[in-house]
Amino acid sequence: MTDFLAAAIQLTSTSEPEANFAVAEEQIELAVRRGAELVGLPENFAFIGDDQRRLEISDNLAEKCNNFLVTMARRYQVVLLGGGFPVPLGDGKRTLNRAELVGKDGQLLARYDKIHLFDVDLPDGNTYRESATITPGSLLPPVVDVPGLCRVGISICYDVRFPELYRHLVDEGAELLMIPAAFTAFTGKDHWQVLLQARAIENTAYVLAPAQTGLHYGRRQSHGHAMVIDPWGTVLADAGVQPGAAIAPLDTLHLKHIREQMPSLKHRQPDLF
Repeated sequence: MTDFLAAAIQLTSTSEPEANFAVAEEQIELAVRRGAELVGLPENFAFIGDDQRRLEISDNLAEKCNNFLVTMARRYQVVLLGGGFPVPLGDGKRTLNRAELVGKDGQLLARYDKIHLFDVDLPDGNTYRESATITPGSLLPPVVDVPGLCRVGISICYDVRFPELYRHLVDEGAELLMIPAAFTAFTGKDHWQVLLQARAIENTAYVLAPAQTGLHYGRRQSHGHAMVIDPWGTVLADAGVQPGAAIAPLDTLHLKHIREQMPSLKHRQPDLF
């Protein structure tokens, strides 16, 4: 297959996992009805809430997330990315932040534990310390051949600020870069779209970026604007700021044409750096 529809789902997840699963399934079903064959859920799709609560429920929640992804992929016959959910380390103090890509038959295609953690003091007064309760992954992000579609590279949110990660994915053959996120409203307004377009342009690759949006709890607010971007950097679909989905066609022949037209990947000089 050279072209197919892909969907970047946009959610406003809360601290109630069952409600989040119900909303996520609704959006998956809507995307599949519109013809999507590959669907991405954002980071923290099953839970956004207090860190201590996340630690307390992580054991049960990790199992529920895995079961949910397998069930949804089989039920709707879609390739499905769960963009990030907590996986306990067993010490009661930390989790991993894990994304899983599941095939239409419910089989695990790829797994990635987020390696770059968001420890930032923002000018709006918000402070984020992911490393206080999350342990970074120790393995490079995977690239997987999704039969009948394309080669997919996986990352999570803050990773988007580290271009060397995406060079690795493209060196491994990625044609589509999946970047599920819960980008803050403050940083998102200035950085989200330009970073996504940069990753697409510099790697001449498609970008699928599922996103969180709106107010979750307290002062925790996400930027929204789930996007699909083509290898030229053109925004093909933007979900805006409401829950929903950005859906657009991905065409591997179009990607090949752009890489031939703008062969920057071939012009690299790695021996000089």
